[in-house]
This record gives sequence, C-alpha cells and structure tokens, in this order.
Amino acid sequence: MVQESFDINAITREDAKDPGFPDAPLTWTPQVAEAVAAEEKLTLTVEHWEVIRALQNYFARHPEGIVKLRELHDALDEKFHVVGGLKQLYRLFPGGPVAQGCKLAGLNAPPGASDPSFGSVA
Repeated sequence: MVQESFDINAITREDAKDPGFPDAPLTWTPQVAEAVAAEEKLTLTVEHWEVIRALQNYFARHPEGIVKLRELHDALDEKFHVVGGLKQLYRLFPGGPVAQGCKLAGLNAPPGASDPSFGSVA
C-alpha cells in the first residue's frame, strides 16, 4: 500500500490565498486593509488596490526579505508613471506610498520609510 503525504501548510496556504491578491501575506485579507484604511481615514479606491497589489508583488519577488527603500520607491514611480508617478501616489497615500502603502498591504516597510521625529519620508 502506497501512503501519500501532504504538506498541510502548502494546502492551507493555497486555500487562504485571495485570487485578486496572489502575493498577499498569509495573514492579510482585503478586510484587514479596509480596517487599517478606516483607522488611517482613507477610503480605498481602485487605484489604492492597484498600489497594494504592486507592493505585495514587489515583496513577493524579494523572498529573502531584503527590500531597499530607494529601489522600491523607484519601482513604484516607474510602474505608476503613466498616471502621475510618485506625485499621484502621495495623493493616494498621504502617509507615504511606501510607509502607508505597506501598512495597508500587510507588509513591513523597509528601513527608512518613516522617521518617528518627522513622519513618512517615503
């Protein structure tokens, strides 16, 4: 008799994924983002969700956990250049597209994204 084994973590991980957010952290849901947005006094729009997906995708492509602030900032500017780049992203995320965006996306912002004495810098 052949006994099959299953990786319960892989099965659970796949079941927990929201198809609209394939790169989201396991504990994150859109409802979590909505709750954080409410605390931040933001109403999430289609544009916000696009940035959240982009952040989650960027972090997923850096599984070693090393995300450099400047590279992420530049990647966001390039990806959203057509709609106004960073200028538009700062309108969407007044707390900073990296600092506040990562918070909404369930990610840890890279070092230097905010300065406790100054606020968001990215």
